[in-house]
Amino acid sequence: MSIRQMAKVRGGAAVAVAAAMTLVLAGCGGGDEKSKDSQKPSASQAQGSASQKPAAPSGGNAKPVEVIATSQGPSGIVVEINAATRDEDGYLTVNGQIKNTGSTPFAQTATWRGDEKSASPASVAGATVVDNAGKKRYYVLRDTEGRCACTTGLTVIKAGESVPFFAQFPAPPTSTTEVVFGLPTFAATPIKISG
Repeated sequence: MSIRQMAKVRGGAAVAVAAAMTLVLAGCGGGDEKSKDSQKPSASQAQGSASQKPAAPSGGNAKPVEVIATSQGPSGIVVEINAATRDEDGYLTVNGQIKNTGSTPFAQTATWRGDEKSASPASVAGATVVDNAGKKRYYVLRDTEGRCACTTGLTVIKAGESVPFFAQFPAPPTSTTEVVFGLPTFAATPIKISG
């Protein structure tokens, strides 16, 4: 990744952080009542925090989550992609599950962070999406302190456990409807973009 590309990605992350801070500060002012709809963050702001994970379906009548792609990893670890959504703020958010289909706990998650050494340990910061048509690779967004806009805290996945994850990227052009998702140690897999 060139310095210019890194500056663009970091600049985009800085804009997202600034927008989120503006929203937070706006919520702290005055005593005027606002409608609940006007106080809701956008999809990208709701998912942009590095500590957030996508919510699992709740309730007994919850409809099964669609799996749009699957990728095999080492020792019975499987990544299932549930959605790749482009939002109006210019972000692409990939959501899914990491499942341990093996019979023993899996603790070799350090490689999933890619070259990330300190700001986002035990994360999926090494994920990428590739726009083959546009001949571009996109990396997980970072905030101004270098933390990824992705799931963190992935140290051990127990046997039979399924852990939700997300990773947020700059969105490719709207003409791109499919990208290839990659995570270190997993086979790259094509995924369709919605939105």
